[in-house]
Amino acid sequence: MALNNKNKILAPENDVFEISRKEHPECEKNIVEMRDVRVAFKIGSIERVIINHLDLDIRRGEILGLVGESGSGKTTIGRALIRINKVSGGEITYNGVRISGKINKKVERLLKTKMQMIFQDPGDSLNDRANIDYIVSEGLRAFHLYKDEQDRLAKVTQMMQRVGLRPEYLTRYPHEFSGGQRQRIGIARCMIMNPELVIADEPISALDVSIRAQVLNLIREFQQERKMTVVFIAHDLSVVRYISDRIAVIYAGHIVEIAPANRLFEAPLHPYTKSLLSAVPIPDPKVERKKKILVYNAAETHHYVKSDAPKLVEIEPDHFVRCNTPELEAYKEELVRLGGKK
Repeated sequence: MALNNKNKILAPENDVFEISRKEHPECEKNIVEMRDVRVAFKIGSIERVIINHLDLDIRRGEILGLVGESGSGKTTIGRALIRINKVSGGEITYNGVRISGKINKKVERLLKTKMQMIFQDPGDSLNDRANIDYIVSEGLRAFHLYKDEQDRLAKVTQMMQRVGLRPEYLTRYPHEFSGGQRQRIGIARCMIMNPELVIADEPISALDVSIRAQVLNLIREFQQERKMTVVFIAHDLSVVRYISDRIAVIYAGHIVEIAPANRLFEAPLHPYTKSLLSAVPIPDPKVERKKKILVYNAAETHHYVKSDAPKLVEIEPDHFVRCNTPELEAYKEELVRLGGKK
């Protein structure tokens, strides 16, 4: 929604993203497309590549789970989407409009209303010197998304109630709340902007187990009500399975497997995916004691050569795995044993 002055908002049809969707019908399926994306950080003269040659489509209205061990690059992907981390190669498009690299101020301003992020640590992401009213309505004030002060207060109050917090909390400060309540405040700050795309960066990892289900359900309720897209970043596969429509498994900056959530658990193919699944706790103590934890060692498991480099291949409908030619044949045979189609 482009601004024509400080207080008025132009009609949605003037939105550059809406126009792009009309010009590019393929954007109706994918809200975000990442092509050959590279993200690297420099420390002095040393460059460390975190993400390299990444291709990923994020479908409109889905919850995509990104799962992997610490340092695998999943948070880097989320931060690259929201332009916190700069992309050093490749291209990211949002509704058909390029958003990586240098973009004009109009597009950048619009992106801030379309994309929002729920951060991992609710304590660090909230300003301790600001009260809850200011924190939740900061986006409304910045983009003048309200008619008057009464309308702003009504929107903030309604959102506080929606996330399960009392309106009288608006005059309090973040340090007066528990971790679960602070995360709800973070969710309220995000959702009040009515975003199209939300990046949830391990939003439950800092919370008590008893609170996690409540926060997960709250995110899913917002997603279903508003038909928005969510990128849910986590390292716990059991949690990701509960909330996600599709799951992408990441290792060392590469997506090694991506599939619908249930299918990934039914027919895991990549050794790293199997390793992650073997670490998921089983409620039955007898079964848990007999369970064998699989250890993944990339150097010992794979024997890649330049003439047959690994790539992401669709091995069955909507199920992709990173492999070279010999591995592809082996995965096809394994898929047949697991009940898939050859």
